Amino acid sequence: EDNPVSITPSLSVPSWNDMKPLVVASSSVLQRSLFLQLSLSFAASMAARAGAPSVAAHQIGIQLWILCCMIADSLEAAAQALVSDAIGRQASDDVRKISSTIFCYAFVLGIILMLGLGVGDITGFLLKFFTSDSDTQVQLSHIVTIVVLVQPMNCLVFAADGVLQGAAEFQFQAQAMGVSAAGALLFYMLVPVGDPLVHIWESLVILQALRGLTSLYKLVEKDGPIKLMG
Repeated sequence: EDNPVSITPSLSVPSWNDMKPLVVASSSVLQRSLFLQLSLSFAASMAARAGAPSVAAHQIGIQLWILCCMIADSLEAAAQALVSDAIGRQASDDVRKISSTIFCYAFVLGIILMLGLGVGDITGFLLKFFTSDSDTQVQLSHIVTIVVLVQPMNCLVFAADGVLQGAAEFQFQAQAMGVSAAGALLFYMLVPVGDPLVHIWESLVILQALRGLTSLYKLVEKDGPIKLMG
């Protein structure tokens, strides 16, 4: 018979060496989340200054974006578990194969989301489903195409997040998010403004694009944990 597993509670405090990896990873994730939430909050505050219809349309767009992000998050979770397992086995070929497969799935998912939202945009379903206010519908029509077209990139960015998290690149991700948020802010401040709401969403696209580029750098880095290009 198998011996039963005994779990005994301990009141002792773990040593700093034992706690350090958890503290570093957790603080890095916190920093990354703060940079992202500050960026989204800034976008919402700028939309509010453009008027009630604009902020209403912005919030509808954000909810659509978050919904698609939550769907893409399933790939992120899978990537994190599979990549960390392959790295733990020191199977570098498996790491590259898993990462490549995840990115293929992410791209396909992004195309599916883009097509699904695109149908809703073309038919006018998205505008009518979320609001009956004509002014809000007009403002929403200005940004819904951006929400539609950005989906493949969003899914790839989330897949990259999962792969890098599986490789325990938490500090890099926090730094990359800070750089991306700063780049998006500079774009918003320095590029001439046309439609205020469209400009806000262009800045959000820049944020995602910079997240993708910084992740790509780490993914293909020769001395990095993934070495996606071999």
